[in-house]
Amino acid sequence: MKTCPICHKETISKVQDIVNDIEGYNFVLKGERCTSCGEEFIDEEEGQRMIHIAKKFGIWGKPLRLHRKLSKSARGTVLRIPTDIEKNLHLKGNEDVFISKVGSNKILVEVEMD
Repeated sequence: MKTCPICHKETISKVQDIVNDIEGYNFVLKGERCTSCGEEFIDEEEGQRMIHIAKKFGIWGKPLRLHRKLSKSARGTVLRIPTDIEKNLHLKGNEDVFISKVGSNKILVEVEMD
C-alpha cells in the first residue's frame, strides 16, 4: 500500500468513485483515496479526460460570473445580457432562448442556435 502525502499513513487505496463538480456538472473519476484522512488523488490521464469533456460542454476555461440587477417591466422581470457575452455568443437579439430553474437559486439560460 502507498503512503499518503497528507497524513503519512499507509492507507491509500484505488477507487473509482471520486466526484468532482465543475459548474454544476458532476464528474466521476478513478483515482486513489486515503482511508485515514479522506484525501483524494486523481492521476494526470484521468484529469485530462475530465478537462477534455468539460471543454466539450463549454464549462472549462475562464469562469465568467457577472453581477447584474433584474429590472421590472410591465410584462415581467427583465435580465439584460451583457455586451461581452452577447459578442462572445454572436447574439443578434432575435434568438429563442430556453430558461430553466436549476436548484433553489439558479437559472440557466440556453440560446437556441441554428
